[in-house]
Amino acid sequence: MRRGYTCIDSFCGAGGLALGLRRAGLEVLVSFDASECAVETFRRNLSDRCLHAKAEDLTGAMLLKEAGLEDRLDLFAGGPPCQGFSKQKRGAHLGDERNELVLEFARLVRETAPRFFLLENVDQLGKKRGKDFVTRIQMELRGYDLYPHFYNCADYGLAQTRVRFVIVGKSTKVKARFRVPQPTAERWVSVGEALDGIPEPPIDYSEHPEYPNHYRAKVTPINIERFSHVPQGGGWWDIPEKLQLRCHRKVDRRSGGWPDVYGRLKLDGQAPTITAGFDSFTRGRYGHPLEDRPLTPREAGRLQGFPDDYRFCGTRWDVRSQVGNAVPPPLGEAIGRAICHTLMVEDGLVQPAEDDFRAAPGAGLQDALDLVPEAGSSSLAMP
Repeated sequence: MRRGYTCIDSFCGAGGLALGLRRAGLEVLVSFDASECAVETFRRNLSDRCLHAKAEDLTGAMLLKEAGLEDRLDLFAGGPPCQGFSKQKRGAHLGDERNELVLEFARLVRETAPRFFLLENVDQLGKKRGKDFVTRIQMELRGYDLYPHFYNCADYGLAQTRVRFVIVGKSTKVKARFRVPQPTAERWVSVGEALDGIPEPPIDYSEHPEYPNHYRAKVTPINIERFSHVPQGGGWWDIPEKLQLRCHRKVDRRSGGWPDVYGRLKLDGQAPTITAGFDSFTRGRYGHPLEDRPLTPREAGRLQGFPDDYRFCGTRWDVRSQVGNAVPPPLGEAIGRAICHTLMVEDGLVQPAEDDFRAAPGAGLQDALDLVPEAGSSSLAMP
């Protein structure tokens, strides 16, 4: 019996990408992450074959041995920590040590020599903030055609307009063409649809007995009163002036003015990017559409595409971080299916389409990112 296509999952976090890749038919042989609580979550929900380790302490040979691979690896995947590129942190891309983990990812790709790699990150990596790092990735991985793309997760079944930058790399030895997956959602799912059927969490801040991680955040009475005045789609400006924060009273909304602070979600709309601050409506538009409280971790997990029985482990801070930093499983599944299709065409397991072996034109990365790559960098391919 033929073994399924194989994968090593790096910087795995809570396992969102691994869950999606597994649904796509890939066999995730080993994973690793530096967060002990994330590893605990991964092991509880997906597999014991998850290492608690830092990328810089690992080598490709070590990972291949842990995976039990004696032949070729099909996919090396991962989402290195992205906070250093986040637009929420001014200037972080200039001196955040976590940015270097993107280059550790490239090193491990080079050392494991997979037929494909998948690098997921915030959209800022594909813009001005990430220009130098993307160029260095090109130089490190010359033997790969690169397929960069900005993915809006709402196009792949989430009730969330989370945009992620993903580079799929295909070994130049693989001649079959890779195509960026088309949107899988016929229409965008609404917040109301995503949260439908989940009961209110206990009033005493304990966890709901039937829904893991479904508990209230502790919010001060004054903030609950403020939020009670905010309608669906509204924000801090809907709060009576006598209750507004002093910093809001003199803000000109026409010039910006934190439009998502104290924001309430709309039942018939989509959530913005779920971050680790989702349990506070002072950090963004994370207020429940009907109740006077922020989202629970379970509700945020639904908006990220996790099943209800997926338990996140650790403290409340750990859980927030894991949910907010996760790769949404539906996105991982869509890209994983596209990679598997290319491999099946390459291996003669499916009938190729007329243009499945057409040579891809160059300059894809420059066109997609408006970046000028260094001369002599890796081959570039358009989706």
